[in-house]
Amino acid sequence: MVELRNLSVAPAPGAKSAALRGLSLRIKPGEQVAVIGASGSGKTTLLLALACALQPLSGELQLFGAHPWQLASRERQRLRARSFYAPQVPPLPPRQRVVTAVLAGRLPSMGLAASLRTLWHPPQAGVAQEALVALDVGDKLWERVDRLSGGERQRVGLARALVSQAEMWLIDEPLSSLDPTRAQRVMDVLTTRARLDGRTLVCSLHQVAVARERFARIVALRDGECVYDGPSSGLSDEALRVLYADTDLQATPVPDAPAAPAGALPETMCR
Repeated sequence: MVELRNLSVAPAPGAKSAALRGLSLRIKPGEQVAVIGASGSGKTTLLLALACALQPLSGELQLFGAHPWQLASRERQRLRARSFYAPQVPPLPPRQRVVTAVLAGRLPSMGLAASLRTLWHPPQAGVAQEALVALDVGDKLWERVDRLSGGERQRVGLARALVSQAEMWLIDEPLSSLDPTRAQRVMDVLTTRARLDGRTLVCSLHQVAVARERFARIVALRDGECVYDGPSSGLSDEALRVLYADTDLQATPVPDAPAAPAGALPETMCR
């Protein structure tokens, strides 16, 4: 479903320096992958590249059997609709009702008339309610977005993914505003729903312990390069110390152990 070959991507349109450099990955349909790394390592840039929001500087990107940046704009838009990108801070209009904000996740599959009707008379409120209940914000269906807390807004943004009809979810830092109990619930919902629906899930996380516990495969980035791609069981505590060297480890601390020598990451290479 997804293949990257020596892909280099800038962090924003027009930027000349690459946030990702020479990245090669292959992700199978229905696979669940955690992406970890320090702030600025390229996690968000990778998700935006997969969402066709950033055009590569070089290399090759293949999604759903197509090369998006070789397609006409309208065809690329259709391809983009097969994925759903959930940013860390969801772009929710403050005066909008939660039900409308959630159902915006279905806009790519709606026609213009249906999209406009959703603004005034949401025809699928039950679908939105189900997603919100799963994420413990079921009582917020008719609230205005500007009356929500940061954690509630984050879960409303994730509810958009749940109601979307996308084949691939690209979820960026879904736990940043959540307490540990709600974080566990969110990860349960995302991974279980993705598995049951056969969706591909690519999720960036600062919480290394969560990535190791919840995902069979981990991709680790450092300075825009892939330094590990393999089973979570193969990513040792010592390797994590090297990965996060000279950074603030925004993750569950790993047990004390002798420091690994520089460059001592596992030799599993990005596919």
